Amino acid sequence: MLLDSIEVSLVLVALPAIGADLGLGPWGVQWLMSGFALGFAVSLTLGPRTTARWGLRRVYLIAMLVFAAASLAGGLSTNMAVLVGSRVVKGACAALTAPAGLAMIGETFPSGPRQRRAVSVYSLFGASGFSLGLVLSGLLVADSWRWTFLFPVPVALALLVAGRRVIPDVEGAPPARPGLSLLRNGPLMRAVAGAGVLNGVYIGLLLLVTFTLSGGMGWRAWQVALALLPACLPLVISLPFAGRLVQRFGTSPLIAVGALLAFAAQALALARSGGGSYAADLLPSLLLVGASFVVSFAALNMRATQSVAPELRRAAVPLYQTGVQLGSVVMLPLVAALLAGPGGPRAALLATSVLGAAGVAVAVTGLRTRSGEAGA
Repeated sequence: MLLDSIEVSLVLVALPAIGADLGLGPWGVQWLMSGFALGFAVSLTLGPRTTARWGLRRVYLIAMLVFAAASLAGGLSTNMAVLVGSRVVKGACAALTAPAGLAMIGETFPSGPRQRRAVSVYSLFGASGFSLGLVLSGLLVADSWRWTFLFPVPVALALLVAGRRVIPDVEGAPPARPGLSLLRNGPLMRAVAGAGVLNGVYIGLLLLVTFTLSGGMGWRAWQVALALLPACLPLVISLPFAGRLVQRFGTSPLIAVGALLAFAAQALALARSGGGSYAADLLPSLLLVGASFVVSFAALNMRATQSVAPELRRAAVPLYQTGVQLGSVVMLPLVAALLAGPGGPRAALLATSVLGAAGVAVAVTGLRTRSGEAGA
């Protein structure tokens, strides 16, 4: 989870430098971000079947080895097709192992405080990795953007060595065949849609802010990295207390408040677009979208694991995480295309605002079933 999150944010701050070096605009370089998300989303449903056939340990070790090789190939290449291809491959490798963690938490820990703490720890590693990736990107790009591709190589190899020691060599369990039951599960599908919208508007706003600061304001990579931290550091600080928050308020109200904050962040950025100040025009929206994750990120993860029977969780979690990744797959190309078009940042922010409003509508429908949550 830590490596996957680092991989997402590590390239974000480097996009303007890569574009300048290769002669590409936002539309061209955004494929380095959406390529990873696309590889992740497309391969997620294969994860349970692959691990069932070959075993989690074998799949994990192979995935880490291929991940390291793809990182090395990307860092040594100047061809955009190879760069994007390496990101797609790494996304696919992450998809083979990522769902197992959240699913095993749901199976190992009974519903209640222990499960909420476990999901909070799982979510904490994701949030910490994203923040760490931003900082590392700002430092690495100062020398060369290639280091953002090469840095994951030793990390993946270290995880490969550790995995050989700690992952038991057991036969994979056949995945359950839920048929259409998961798609008819209202709480799960609302979590899928809510997480996808939240991720889409979040990554869309960060992409826009990155190019605004790098291009329009002439900020350096390390300055951009620090400027983006208000959107993710609050989540890192608050996640240890997420379980208590869910215990007190339940998942549905927190998801609804988070969706409302995410929409407010986009609407405020749209209202203030055209200004030339980071503190007055961009920072408030970054803080709001960061607050939306503080409120709803862990709640969405918990809702995804609690909304289905234990035997279906290994099938439900990939579906949930596919929805998360599809938010990036849809919004990154759209925001980049609008950003480079005649409408500029205002058109891009209008699109993210519309998606944010749709997220609020989905979340509000979940409030009607709150009485059936039983404190979940």
